[in-house]
Amino acid sequence: MRHCINCCIHLLPNDLHRQCFRCRGPNHSNQKCPLCKGENRVSSYRDSKQMKLLAVLEVRTEHSESWNGLFCLKKGKLCSLIFGLVIMTLVMASYVLTGAKHGLLLLPSPFHYGAFTSNPSLMDNESLSDIKDYYQSSKINVSYVKDYPSIKLIIDTIASKIEFITRQHPDLEELRKQEPHMFSVIPNKFLPNSKNPCWYEEYRGNTTTDPYTTNSYALYSKRFRTIFDYLRKVFWNHLYHYKDKHYRLRCLPHFYIIGQPKCGTTDLYDRLRLHPDVRFSAIKEPHWWTRKRFGIIRLRDGFHDRYPVEDYLDLFDLAAHQIQGVLQSQAAKESGKSSRIVIGEASASTMWDNNAWIFFYDNSTNGEPPFLIQDFIHAFQPNAKLIIMLRDPVERLYSDYLYFASANKSAEDFHEKVAESLQLFENCLLDYSLRACVYNNTLNNAMPVRLQVGLYVVYLLDWLTVFDKDQILVLRLEDHASNVKYTMHMVFQFLDLGPLSEKQEALITKSPASNTRRPEDRSLGPMLPTTKAILRDFYRPFNTKLAQVLLDDAFLWKRT
Repeated sequence: MRHCINCCIHLLPNDLHRQCFRCRGPNHSNQKCPLCKGENRVSSYRDSKQMKLLAVLEVRTEHSESWNGLFCLKKGKLCSLIFGLVIMTLVMASYVLTGAKHGLLLLPSPFHYGAFTSNPSLMDNESLSDIKDYYQSSKINVSYVKDYPSIKLIIDTIASKIEFITRQHPDLEELRKQEPHMFSVIPNKFLPNSKNPCWYEEYRGNTTTDPYTTNSYALYSKRFRTIFDYLRKVFWNHLYHYKDKHYRLRCLPHFYIIGQPKCGTTDLYDRLRLHPDVRFSAIKEPHWWTRKRFGIIRLRDGFHDRYPVEDYLDLFDLAAHQIQGVLQSQAAKESGKSSRIVIGEASASTMWDNNAWIFFYDNSTNGEPPFLIQDFIHAFQPNAKLIIMLRDPVERLYSDYLYFASANKSAEDFHEKVAESLQLFENCLLDYSLRACVYNNTLNNAMPVRLQVGLYVVYLLDWLTVFDKDQILVLRLEDHASNVKYTMHMVFQFLDLGPLSEKQEALITKSPASNTRRPEDRSLGPMLPTTKAILRDFYRPFNTKLAQVLLDDAFLWKRT
């Protein structure tokens, strides 16, 4: 069925052109239609290219066309124009919604700080930092984010607020009041003939009792159930029987690899566990001191039941069985030989993650945590040894972003997240101390990237308030990557481990690096030079203080 172009046009104004409706049917004839016959016939041309949103219609007609046809043609173009505007509006609306979601527009993105309050004394005509909605919102503009001088003002404000104030650690009685169950389980003295801190605990179950039936690590993670299935089978064989009672050997770690994430702790762990004198927990990173004992499995999932200390101690049962085997061997009994096996634990959150304190401990003045992880570790193990692996905090942050970001990763996206995080950190420092901001859970969760993890000296100084400096070994990933043998010998010496054969040493030092950057992340390339300059400025005062504390200018990271 064919229709003249005039009919199509005349149909637009509805019933104004009855003759078009009459000739629209199947009996339409160009010869009978007064608008189609003779010289009034209209030809239409369509663009041969593929049409996307709007079709291009070129209409050619003679000057003798009726005024009605011309009037309808204009209205047809008007409808096309309106339709185009609607499409453009929808596209712009989509852009606005997407931009607002990613914090790219001049729209407020609320970050409400539970522990902070707004400052009513701010004036609107002061510096760049003063014109932001104080603590209640974060206003990020694309042009502002990419403006290095403007961001430099924020960094200068942060630098002016930095104060390294010595922390007053709590006494033992205060710690007992906070964690009475933990102190009832862990004794204050350990076996004298074991280098590792171990003790015997009476076991009141029978042969049919499953000692791991309530272990939270086994309940919440399928991959650990195989380990506990094995422990159930051999558990009864490793009990010590004395005067009609049964005892199990319990152990804590002799040393902790406490940080930092994305600084090579996995590679250090994988090499160190090859030493014949070293054992590790059944799980590389239990995160018990920082998260699990507070009921945190994943931060985004909120709180679950708290993992008791017994669940944590179960993770060292495999190593405890080997230590017990040495202690109970006939040769050891006759010669009084002690066990040289040491147990390690490698949760990279131990050094810095104190985010849960605000939910469980009474608040202190100025928003600072009254108790930190190291207070409790030191209370039970004053002789514990601590290993810290660090890297250039600028590169650490980018590696952290690439590893944990789930989608839309790019150097530009990283740049914008850095700018927003700096603004949030500055907002906090305007009213609170450096320590209060570093340990603030709400602020840390609001920041798109974990800037605070690279403030190494803040955490180190707090650990040095309870542990002696010779109990802490601080390494650099850059040194470890360039000379693995040298750094591993430093670790062996620090832990006072036994000598190795050439074959054992080669196995430890020549194995390939662990947990390197994924290929898909490497393809994204380095961060933007402007981003690197911004982060260099931000971390500089903290690196300077760290180099002073450690008496080593290598921790300035000037050459990286």
